[in-house]
Amino acid sequence: MRCGTGSPDANRHPKGVLPVRHVPDLATEADRWPRFAAQAGERGFAAVQAHPMRLRNEVVGALNLFRTSPGPFDPVDAPVAQALADVATISLLRQRSTDRSSVLNEQLQTALNSRVLIEQAKGKLAERLDIDIGIGIGIDRETVFTALRGYARAHNRRLSDLARAFIDGTEPLTGLVI
Repeated sequence: MRCGTGSPDANRHPKGVLPVRHVPDLATEADRWPRFAAQAGERGFAAVQAHPMRLRNEVVGALNLFRTSPGPFDPVDAPVAQALADVATISLLRQRSTDRSSVLNEQLQTALNSRVLIEQAKGKLAERLDIDIGIGIGIDRETVFTALRGYARAHNRRLSDLARAFIDGTEPLTGLVI
């Protein structure tokens, strides 16, 4: 159930710590958490115990244990429940880290691929114009790059897309000014 700030797991201690919440009878807390109590009741739950899911200062949520009848939870089960919450927290944070790394790797690979295409397009353009951009005679690399970039902007195209089209021969760069 997703109830946001209207649930026992969302009420933090004033110091920012998320304590274990014991709610042995949700019916008595309906005024405090109306949406949560209603949704839990609709699903047949009458009591909840919320265990914090946190690693150091990062809180990712809570592991909620439910009972179908009102009453307290066995205190012997609390350490096991917290251990499960801790394992789940580590797994979630690890997955987030992996996802961020994957996104960053994809972005870096895209940038590298674009750079390679642009360099190839610069080389092909230099060959086509019969200019030497490698040893400082004639037009330099920056001038060729600036011309390609200006052409892409003037034609409302991404530079890497323009470079790819020029390399594969579908873009003749008509009107390119160097």
